[in-house]
Amino acid sequence: MRKSKNKRARNALIVTLLTIFAGISTFVGGAGHAFANTYAKTNHPIVLVHGLFGFEDILFVDYFYKVPHKLTRNGAVVYIAEVSPANSTEVRGEQLLEYIDEVLALSGADKVNLIGHSHGGPTARYAASVAPDKVASVSSVAGGNWGSKVADELRDALAEDSLGEKATGTVVNAFANLIEIASGSDPRDKPTDSVAALNSLSTEGSVAFNQKYPEGMPTAYCRNDGKMLAENGVYYFSWSGGRTYTNALDVVDPFLAITGTAFKEPNDGLVSTCSSHLGKVLKDNYKMNHLDEVNQSFGITHWFETDPVDVFVRQANRLKRLGL
Repeated sequence: MRKSKNKRARNALIVTLLTIFAGISTFVGGAGHAFANTYAKTNHPIVLVHGLFGFEDILFVDYFYKVPHKLTRNGAVVYIAEVSPANSTEVRGEQLLEYIDEVLALSGADKVNLIGHSHGGPTARYAASVAPDKVASVSSVAGGNWGSKVADELRDALAEDSLGEKATGTVVNAFANLIEIASGSDPRDKPTDSVAALNSLSTEGSVAFNQKYPEGMPTAYCRNDGKMLAENGVYYFSWSGGRTYTNALDVVDPFLAITGTAFKEPNDGLVSTCSSHLGKVLKDNYKMNHLDEVNQSFGITHWFETDPVDVFVRQANRLKRLGL
């Protein structure tokens, strides 16, 4: 009898403890789930803007690999802009403005948060400068805000209006058009001009662009004094990587290591650390190269660095906390 009572008491205690544990687990798990679902829930939709030769997705592979999915899973409303894979910053910027109008009409929002990678950075800057009433923030990810030495070397190698420039432009334009077709777009809707893109991405072209659209820019190259909140009411942020070769399993890394030799300073293979500075510089020395920054190729990045996708999610949370 006594054993039976003891057994019943022990079982009751076990049931009680399990019930308490289940309740705690449900609370913690539920709270964590709710937290995850609202962590990146910005006030305004997020529009991702790709760089040179970029795309929305090809064969279900995002340019911003897994970024839209994780942002959405954490509460953000995300759109991926449709702009030319290769054209001048101004032309791409006008295309982005048209896309922003579509987003505002579809979402009912009055502004968007722009996050642009590489040439997408200056493209987003153009849109914010021309229509600040439609843009809450610009986040530049390895944006060539002061140009790229790689573009400079290509520009020097191709004499202006030469047969070589025209031939190269024709071939590269064809490649850009194939990217558009593969991503389900009609090249006639977003015309390509690779020579215009090259001019925009050169140091000379970038400096001229900065004089027209200076918001968020530091006072000089490699300075870190750009305003987070510019005079036009738009918030500006930037981050970038400072490595070229980050993972032996990534077949693209050797090519970025080669292009990185064009620089005599820290760079990600295509853009220097200093050139990436815009507004509030969040970090400029991630162990990431130019593709790692958008979680390419297929998420093969440095094993001992922050997940690039999480950097985007944290930025969305930062924007959320600012009421953006």
